[in-house]
Amino acid sequence: MNYRETLDWMYVQLPMYQRQGAVAYKIDLTNTLSLATYLGNPERQFKSIHVAGTNGKGSTSHMLASVLQEAGYKVGLYTSPHLKDFRERIRVNGETISEEYVVDFIEKHKSYFEENLLSFFEMTVGMAFQYFASSKVDIAIIEVGLGGRLDSTNIITPQVSVITNIGLDHTRFLGDTLTEIAGEKAGIIKKNVPVVIGRYQEETVEVFKDIAKSLDSKLHFAEDLNDKTYTSDLKGDYQKENIRTVLKTMDVIRDQGWNVSEETIKRGLGSVVKNTGLLGRWQILQNEPKVICDTAHNEDGLIPVMKQLSGESYKNLHIVLGVVNDKDLDTILPLFPKDARYYFVKPDIPRGLDEKKLKEKSLKFKLIGKDYSNVQEAYDAAKQNATKQDVIYIGGSTFVVAEII
Repeated sequence: MNYRETLDWMYVQLPMYQRQGAVAYKIDLTNTLSLATYLGNPERQFKSIHVAGTNGKGSTSHMLASVLQEAGYKVGLYTSPHLKDFRERIRVNGETISEEYVVDFIEKHKSYFEENLLSFFEMTVGMAFQYFASSKVDIAIIEVGLGGRLDSTNIITPQVSVITNIGLDHTRFLGDTLTEIAGEKAGIIKKNVPVVIGRYQEETVEVFKDIAKSLDSKLHFAEDLNDKTYTSDLKGDYQKENIRTVLKTMDVIRDQGWNVSEETIKRGLGSVVKNTGLLGRWQILQNEPKVICDTAHNEDGLIPVMKQLSGESYKNLHIVLGVVNDKDLDTILPLFPKDARYYFVKPDIPRGLDEKKLKEKSLKFKLIGKDYSNVQEAYDAAKQNATKQDVIYIGGSTFVVAEII
């Protein structure tokens, strides 16, 4: 198989949560643990930082990787989902895994995957861990895919566990209260491994305290940091919280002997896109008209993004909007401005919500616009209708942004 055929096999034959939703969600680590044993436990051959959370874990992971790269370390980075190419999920010092490695890994282990009915995510995690081990990385930043306790990445014993924040998302899997979701995210906390909590929340703090205490894990809250002025090339206002989380994490690993100076932290935070290739976080695609895209897709993520959007200066606002079909529209649609012109779309994945259904539901919240057959058509219409003084925002789903970038 060539690279394209290999990806098609991975997507079609084995379920992938991001594309298909609940049918692809696995509820235990049995397959991942068996795969790790089969591969020779590559996850034990490198040090790591494990990052979970409802929002911000992707940005935080990329920031951590950038800082450690600037410090001179060889850094692996595992994130999901990807925007344009599967290989974005697995990087070493910002460089994506090669097509050849992906093809060779799948071909070598294809019979094992088929016999054991591994999911897309399970074998991708195995590929990442094997790649980091063979690349002899000094440390790998591992982003949780979904939840924490039962996520396939949760077979590592990291230097530090990081939980960015807790919000109501994926409630059918993780629970429908912040306390229940916090319990699932806290599943990444390991015995005697320090943990950093990015956002202090009254509803969840006791969950983290109880679990950390039971595991003799020292608990650190990023909000305890004294105010320090650090900036990043990631321009979303919400990145301030992620920066604090990164700073506290750096404090923890420096106490373990990692050599990371204040100057290195500043350089790393200022070069995240260059060092890691991160896209889609309050990304400015062009000016006149100004085009902004952001992957925020749930209430907790959209609130700060919509607040920042309301602060933009424009004559007219155009919003290209698409969502997946498991989102609570009654929660997220009221967050969008009513004084915008909407272009409703369906992300090009099986679990994308039909654009006509989205338009119908949006009308109940006085969000007015037209539906379009695909994202590019909607974006082209928005650009045609916009003047140089207007702003175009593209969002609602990672997959909508991916089709534009």
